[in-house]
Order: sequence, then C-alpha cells, then structure tokens
Amino acid sequence: MNTSAGLLGFGGNSWKEEVLLHDGQKIIVERSQSYGGRSEPGQSGPIKEHSIRFTPPGSSKAIAWTSEYSEDVGRANFNLLAVHALNGTAYIVASPNLCLSYNKWGRPNPPYVIFKHDGSQWQRIAMESLPIEFKTINVFLSIQKVQAEELSAVGLTSAETISQANRRSENPEFRSILRDARVNAGGEGCEEMVSNGKGGWLGIDWFKSQPDVDACLKVCAQKGISSEFCPCKNLFKGK
Repeated sequence: MNTSAGLLGFGGNSWKEEVLLHDGQKIIVERSQSYGGRSEPGQSGPIKEHSIRFTPPGSSKAIAWTSEYSEDVGRANFNLLAVHALNGTAYIVASPNLCLSYNKWGRPNPPYVIFKHDGSQWQRIAMESLPIEFKTINVFLSIQKVQAEELSAVGLTSAETISQANRRSENPEFRSILRDARVNAGGEGCEEMVSNGKGGWLGIDWFKSQPDVDACLKVCAQKGISSEFCPCKNLFKGK
C-alpha cells in the first residue's frame, strides 16, 4: 500500500467520479487502474494496482492513495469503498481484496481497512477512530476491466449514479459502512491462514493442532516461517 501523496500515472483505465461526502459537499475523485498479477489459465488478469487522486474540501493540495500489488496476495491488496473528509482531514475506507488479503491485514471485522491522511502520508487507523459521521459507501465498487472501460467512456460519473448502483449490492457492508462485526466477514470459506513471508500461506490448523508451543514452533521451523509470522506464541499464550 502506497502511503505517500503523489500523482496517478500508469497504464490501464482511468476515469472520474463525483463523490458525495457526509455533509453534502461533492468532490471529484480521479481513479486509475492497471491489470496483471496471478490469474487462472484462460482468465484475464486481475486488478494489479488501483490509484485515486482527489483534493479534500478546504484544501488546494491534491493527495493520492494507491492499492498496490504484492506477491503474497497476487493482485492489488484492497478494493476502494469510500472516500471521506472531515475538518480538512481525508479518510479512505477499503476492503481486503479476497481471502489472502483478508488474512494479511489481520482478518478485520467488520471487513474494512481504514486509512487517515496525516498531512504527509496515509496511516492505518482502527475502525473506532473513523468519524461516526461517515456512513456511506460513495464510490463505484468491484470495477473490472469491462466496467472500467465503460466508466472511462463516460468521463465523469455522477454521485447519484454511484449511489443507485451501490444500493443494489447483495452485501450489506458494501451498501453502507457497518460498525458491528458480522458472520463470515472474510467471505464464505475464507479460513484463517498464516503467511510464510515469502508469498506462501498455510492454514492455521497446522499450528492450532499442535499439543504445545514447542511443537508448534517446530512446525514454523519446518515450514520456514520466521518469528515475525509464526503464530505459536499468540496461540499458546498463557497455556
């Protein structure tokens, strides 16, 4: 995840959206994405990177946010859900991009990863720190290449069009910003997994099923999982 302010600028598709903020103000958000990463044979590449640029109300300086590619996820880490601002401070609400990203970012529930711009860079914050005024999912969701090409042809998509489209989402966490935990927050069948730090993953049962912490640590050693990623001390804490 690129936490610096900067400019958009890579291939793929780009378009603009009119984004309605909580206080009725509207801003223009420029969006751009490229394609690549891991995909099944015969399938087109997923979104490799997705960037946005916008100027918060009351500011003359545009800021940017990028959902970057990482090898452990095989695609962009996040899906953008909302752009908000309060008292000159910008916030991003994103969701992990599928199960691997959900595990990488700590299995958040509700399934959001929140960022706040501190004036120079983006910082991840807890859900509890997101201003309660922010309730809406206010950007287009799940934009694959075909949809991105259509949006590019339109030029600027209105806030009303975005609102109407998002109201049709089957998932409540994509219709509005939820504050409470939900069942299967990572998606049906998204089991808890542990990264080896090298792009590979193991199910948590490899570690939970061990009789004690020493046996668990041996599994980490056998699988080449460093202490940074090994879950054993947390799993067997106090046992």
